[in-house]
Amino acid sequence: MNASPAPKVIRETNFPGIAPLARGKVRDIYDLGDRLLIVATDRLSAFDVVMPTPIPDKGRVLTQLSLFWFDLLKDVLPNHVLSATEFPAPFDQFQDELARRSMVVKKTAPLPIECVARGYLSGSGWKEYQATGKVCGIPLPAGLRESDKLPEVIFTPATKAATGHDENIPFARAAEMLGQELAEKVRDTTLKIYRRAAAYAEPRGILLADTKFEFGLLNGEMIWIDEALTPDSSRFWPAAEYKPGGPQPSFDKQYVRDYLERIRWPKTPPGPALSPDVVAATRAKYREAYRILVGRELDA
Repeated sequence: MNASPAPKVIRETNFPGIAPLARGKVRDIYDLGDRLLIVATDRLSAFDVVMPTPIPDKGRVLTQLSLFWFDLLKDVLPNHVLSATEFPAPFDQFQDELARRSMVVKKTAPLPIECVARGYLSGSGWKEYQATGKVCGIPLPAGLRESDKLPEVIFTPATKAATGHDENIPFARAAEMLGQELAEKVRDTTLKIYRRAAAYAEPRGILLADTKFEFGLLNGEMIWIDEALTPDSSRFWPAAEYKPGGPQPSFDKQYVRDYLERIRWPKTPPGPALSPDVVAATRAKYREAYRILVGRELDA
């Protein structure tokens, strides 16, 4: 794995005299009128708690990988990206902080659900299947093991929790929230993007186990927003090491989750400081996912 020198680490943006519209778990968002400036910091959240220790390169990986997928799959659905290199005043004076980790995007009305596609049985889907034999109300065959490939890709929406954990919901609930026609479009688009991305990634050595999308409306048009198929929003498994029947090695923040489980952190704030070896390994995993999928090093 690549061990190039770490760039400037940004855990939180701080532009004198400019307050952010919002600070998410990972991103800082600034209001530009009919546009937004989204800055992916190096913060990392696990179990819905932001860790005190940032991961170098993380924000750059999230932004650059999102830009790659947005461009590759732009024929499936328009996305919100306007520019990732030119920032309006007064942000143009902060190029060092913004470079390669920031996007100017269209402002939309975000849909109130997380749009999840699952091709493999893992995470909250595995827990739900063990309890009910279903995931988001979708019956699955008996006898599936953790990490098994599903007979077909499924759409498993979730509510967006302001605090705490998102809640998996059946499609019927999503249709109540969005209306039947829009819910069907969201489902079909989610599954189409997933299938296209999985077909791209697998021959390059990565299995896309599941992923989460967000969509918004602009003048009645549905637009792909937020991030796209990153290690934060997806489970990336090395295909060569895939062995169903238990958890899989991954290129995402599962490494940090496993570490937190080992030290028996109670999953309540504040998060513990991450050790240097965990930080280095997590940084390497994010960079490696980028290298494999995009075909070049992050710094190339």
